[in-house]
Amino acid sequence: MNKANIKLNSGLVLLALASLLPQVSAADAPAAKLSTAWQKPVWLTELSLGVKESYDDNLLLVSGAGMKPIDSAVTTVSPKIGFNFAPLLGKQKVFQVLSVGYAPDLVTYHSYNTESYNAHRIANTIKGGVDAFTFNLDNNFAYIDGSQVAPIYSTATHDDQRSAFATGGPRERLMQIQDRTKIVFQYDLGKWFVRPTASLLLYDLMTDQRTTAGYQNYASRYDANGGLDIGYKVTPSMAFTLGYRYGHQYQEQFSTVIDKTHTSSPNDYQRILGGFEGQPFKWLTLSVLAGPDFRSYDAKSATHTTPLTDLRPTTYYAEAAMTATFSPKDTVSFKYKQWQWVASTGKLPLFDSSYDVSYHHIFSKKLSADLGCRIGNSDYTQGNTTSALRDDWMYTVSTGINYAFTPNISANLTYALDLGRNNQDVLAAGQLEKYREFDHNLVSLGVTAKF
Repeated sequence: MNKANIKLNSGLVLLALASLLPQVSAADAPAAKLSTAWQKPVWLTELSLGVKESYDDNLLLVSGAGMKPIDSAVTTVSPKIGFNFAPLLGKQKVFQVLSVGYAPDLVTYHSYNTESYNAHRIANTIKGGVDAFTFNLDNNFAYIDGSQVAPIYSTATHDDQRSAFATGGPRERLMQIQDRTKIVFQYDLGKWFVRPTASLLLYDLMTDQRTTAGYQNYASRYDANGGLDIGYKVTPSMAFTLGYRYGHQYQEQFSTVIDKTHTSSPNDYQRILGGFEGQPFKWLTLSVLAGPDFRSYDAKSATHTTPLTDLRPTTYYAEAAMTATFSPKDTVSFKYKQWQWVASTGKLPLFDSSYDVSYHHIFSKKLSADLGCRIGNSDYTQGNTTSALRDDWMYTVSTGINYAFTPNISANLTYALDLGRNNQDVLAAGQLEKYREFDHNLVSLGVTAKF
């Protein structure tokens, strides 16, 4: 049995066990307290069904200067179920949250069925503590049951030399496993605390690797690290931290038939991170973590060649999150991250940056609206493989309106515009800028029923 089936089956076993709990609960309850109307038990945190119709005008995120964009209507069916088993443990205080949720997306592209996929997502959270010791585990696992054949782009019109963001859009629909896990322990010593932590980011891409001209090959990759933070609470709601991380990034190597130089960029890294977390004001929640990132690449091993001139670079790592609740009806959120990562297209590493701002406004109990903006940058210019260099940006503006007809039935209308733009001054073939840039529109209308 492969690892996709193992993880998927483990999630289904949890759901099957959870389905028995209503029978146990009903058997223990006195007959006089049973109601003829079904009520959601306290351990059932989510039970809903969503249906969304969308129109996507550029599935492969091409410029149109060569290949013409293809469009399609899209139907997405999204059932969701969630459990928190902590209330079933009685009056214990060790486990505050023992949750598992299953949220599949069944996605059909009506004009191009090869792009259709089913995404099986399982989320788990374990949170609790004893006295001065607390712990938290978050795991988000996804198995994408999609095509094993990646897109083929035209080499005659240079569409094979497209934006880095263009390779990412279709990739998310292909067969793969994604896993994001973070584990945090904390021990409080008065105003001081010690916090060991570990995290994993995994992309196991299961698409075929081919030598066909213009075919997009994808490489599996992961980032795993662990370390320790030491913190000091300047107030009960604010703390400064100093931390250290040691990690490793893996990047799959293509076969020699596909890449004769066997180019790849696995690496080890160390980070020293200063941080702030907490609530400077009642209306503001803020967390910041930043510091130098020291990389170590192999010049050349028996298995691969690293396409970098500087094999011991010092880069920059930073992440931040902010939520400002200016009033009960107005919330602004901000997220930011910059870090060194390895590419799913193989060969070069990249410096990946993202900036997200969103605004949520509540007009009434039934009507609310959202406005968002995102800026992303994929910078591949540190490598020495000329044909693989990139400096691509994507600007996204999105908006949405949500209306609740009843406490259980709601609808939303959303629109997003992506603008992929090139920022590389000198391009390999001289006139490739127009093939790197694209526009992408996505409009959706959805209905959700909560039970």
